[in-house]
Amino acid sequence: MAKVDEQIQINSHKHKKMFIGVVWNCPGEIKLLLSALLFLCSIITVFQFFPSYIRDLRDCAAVPPPLRIQNKKLDDVVLDNGVIKRNFKGYGSAAYNFILMSAYRGGGDTFAVVGLSSKPLHLFARPTYVCEWVPHPATGNNKNISVEGYKILPDWGYGRVYTVVVVNCTFPFPIGEDGSGGQLLVHASTSGGGDTDFDVSDTVEALVEAPGSFHASQLDVPPKYEYLYCGSPLYGDLSPQRVREWIAYHVNLFGERSHFVIHDAGGVHRDVMEVLRPWIEKGYVTLQDIKEEERFDGYYHNQFLVVNDCLHRYRFVAKWMFFFDVDEFIYVPKETTIKDVTDSLLGYTQFSIEQRTMSNKLCYLDDDPGNIYRKWGIEKMVYKDTKRGIRRDRKYAIQPRNVFATGVHMSQNLKGKTMHTMDGKIIYYHYHGTISERREPCRQLVNTTTENADGTPYVVDTTMREAAGAVKRFELRTIGPVLLKTRQ
Repeated sequence: MAKVDEQIQINSHKHKKMFIGVVWNCPGEIKLLLSALLFLCSIITVFQFFPSYIRDLRDCAAVPPPLRIQNKKLDDVVLDNGVIKRNFKGYGSAAYNFILMSAYRGGGDTFAVVGLSSKPLHLFARPTYVCEWVPHPATGNNKNISVEGYKILPDWGYGRVYTVVVVNCTFPFPIGEDGSGGQLLVHASTSGGGDTDFDVSDTVEALVEAPGSFHASQLDVPPKYEYLYCGSPLYGDLSPQRVREWIAYHVNLFGERSHFVIHDAGGVHRDVMEVLRPWIEKGYVTLQDIKEEERFDGYYHNQFLVVNDCLHRYRFVAKWMFFFDVDEFIYVPKETTIKDVTDSLLGYTQFSIEQRTMSNKLCYLDDDPGNIYRKWGIEKMVYKDTKRGIRRDRKYAIQPRNVFATGVHMSQNLKGKTMHTMDGKIIYYHYHGTISERREPCRQLVNTTTENADGTPYVVDTTMREAAGAVKRFELRTIGPVLLKTRQ
C-alpha cells in the first residue's frame, strides 16, 4: 500500500513539473497573453482606490439605451356600490403644443412670434400664451417682465393637423431698446385642452438679443426696397420656362428697388435653380429652403405660416409688400406705372388686386404657327374667361409696418384703411396650373377671337402678349443670354 502511495506522489510530482515546463517553454504568444492578464489584474486592483467620478466610466463608454416612457396600464375598478369604474390611459402625443418658426421685433415694445399649433387644441380649447422678457445678465437687472400674449389665427380655419398662430407680445413700455440685450420667452399653455386634468405649459425660447445687436433707431431707417414680393411655398415638378417668364416680367415691372423672396418647399429643382441663379446674383432674389416645414401637416404646405414669417421678417425693409403666386402676373395699364398706382394709395394700408382668369389649355394660332411652341406662355395663352356671375379671387398688397398678421388673399389684422375698388388701375392675369407641369401648356390651338371650351366662354385678350417683347429685351439686357436655352 505504501508503494502505491509513493508511486502516486511521484507521478503527481512529474505532472506538476511537466505543466510548468510546458507553460514556461510555450510559444511567445502565450507568454504575451499571460503578461497582459497580469497587467489587467494590477490595473483593476489599483482602480479601486480612484475617486468614484473617475471610476464610473459607463457614461462615456456605453451607448445609452433609447428613452422609453413607462405607461402603466390602469385596470378597471369595481366600486363599493357595484359600479364598474373604467379607466383610460393616454399614450404619446397627436400634435405639438407649439412649433416655432420665427420671432421678430415689431417695435421697441412689441414682438411677433410666428409658429404652428395643434388645430383641435384651438378649436375645442382655449390655449393661452404669456410673454416674458428676461434682461441680459450683464445689465445687472434681475427683474423679468411678463405680459399676456395676444394670439392671432390668420388662416381662417384652413389649417389641418396644425393651424398658424401669430403671438403678439406687447409690453407696457419699451424693453431692450438701448441695446442691452435679453431673451424673449413664450409660455404656451394648453389650458386643459384635450385632457382637462392637465394644464400643460411649454416654455418657448422665441428670441435672443445679444448686447449691442439691437437699437431702436434701426426701426426708423427708410425702407431699402420700394416693393418686396413674399412668395408662397413652391413645390412639385415646376416648369423652368414658366418661372423664367414670371421672374423676368416682375423684375421689369417693379424696378430696381424691388426684391423677391422665394420659398422652396421642394419645387426648386436643379433646372428652376438655374433660372433663379442669375437673378440671385444680381441681388433681386432671396431663396429660402423651407422643406423642413413639410414635417408638419398644415394647409397648402403651410402657406399661411410662410407669408406671416415673410411679413414680419421684412416689414421694416419694404415700403410695399405684395402677395401673389408664380402663375399670376401683375399688370398696370401702359399709361401708368406701378409707382403711380402705389403713390395714389399711400393713405391705405392695403389694397386688393382684381383677377383676370386665362385659359390654361387654349392657345392662339396666329400667322406664325411654326413658332407657336417657341413663344412664351404669356404670348400664346391669350384666351380670357368671360363667365359672369361668379366670384373671383383677389390678391393684395400692404404697407407692412401697419400689419400684425396676414393671409393669402388679404389681411384682416391691420391698422388703417383698405381699398377694394381699383377700377382697373391694377389687375393680375392668372394662368392656373401652367407652372406645375414640365410640358407644353398648349392643349388646343385655335384662331378665333371667341371660343367656348368645357362650357366656359373665352375671348382673346392680347394685353400680356403685347408686353412680352419688352420683357424679353429687359431680360437679355439685364442678365445676358444665359437663359435663352431654358426648356419647359
